Formats: sequence, structure tokens, C-alpha cells
Amino acid sequence: MRVFWTLQNQEVWELARERGFLQGDRKHAMFPKEYEWMIHQMKKRVAKYGGEYPIWLWVDKPDLRGTGYFESGVQFVRIKVELDEQEVLLSDYDEWHMVLNNDFLANSEQEYEEYHQGKGTISKEESWERIFAWNRRRDSSWDAYEDRELQGTTGRIDIANVKSVEYFLAR
Repeated sequence: MRVFWTLQNQEVWELARERGFLQGDRKHAMFPKEYEWMIHQMKKRVAKYGGEYPIWLWVDKPDLRGTGYFESGVQFVRIKVELDEQEVLLSDYDEWHMVLNNDFLANSEQEYEEYHQGKGTISKEESWERIFAWNRRRDSSWDAYEDRELQGTTGRIDIANVKSVEYFLAR
């Protein structure tokens, strides 16, 4: 078991308490097409995944002193959960943005240029799967990120796995 964190709108949390579980919902997806790609990846990589819409998790406790998690004035919760690591698909947070931006995820500047010149050896979608190989080696001049920020996705969180809930109002 491992500790993860999720940030949820307070209304979503109240619904989860009524149902007895927290589950993602397409209507709350900021990037539906990209989330569908992640669902496909979860089906391939997480043995007990049931196809639910993903719940996004943080490996490190989110520092809420900043802004940007929710629109100003939104009531939300930071939930600490304990989950079996086998139920969570970990990925690189920064590299996930290549999926969101529909761009090629290269290991080097040369590979990036070759792809955009039509000389690539793998497709853009195949390159995205590198977000799951967060410990892979890349050209050091290309890799500006020394410390990786990992995120996770899971399909469903039973209330029994919730260890704490903190209430906040977004700045």
C-alpha cells in the first residue's frame, strides 16, 4: 500500500461519500480526448482496472499555497488515500503535457527534429508511452528536469481507502 493524494471538487466528494466510492466522471474532464488515451493505457497496464473514468492522483502531497488547481472561489478537498500500487498507473507529470499538447515526446533534440522532418522511427502516440518510463535515460542537454514529478491515475477509490480529507476554498 502507498499513500497518494487527490484534489476533488467538494460536490464530487459529497457524492463519493453517499456512494461509498470515488470515481472519475467524463463531465468533469478538462481534456476528454486525452483522458480517453489514458483510459486505454490503464486498460493495457493495470490488471484490475475496470474501465472507469480516471481519478488523478499526486504522489507528493500537493502544496495548496499556490493557485491554479481550481478556479477562484471553488470549494474543494484534498484527500489522502492509501492504495495498492498495482491499482495505480504512474506517469511523468511534465511529460503528460506532451500528450495534452498533441506533440511528439522525444528523448533528444535530434529525435525531435527528425520526427518533425518526417524521419521519425516511432509515431507520436508511441512516443507518448514514454511518460510511463519516467526513469528512462535521455540526452542530458535535452532533459531540463532533474527531479521528476510523478502523477497517477486509478479507476475507483473505495471510501475505506480514504485516510483524511481537508476542505479548502480556492484562491
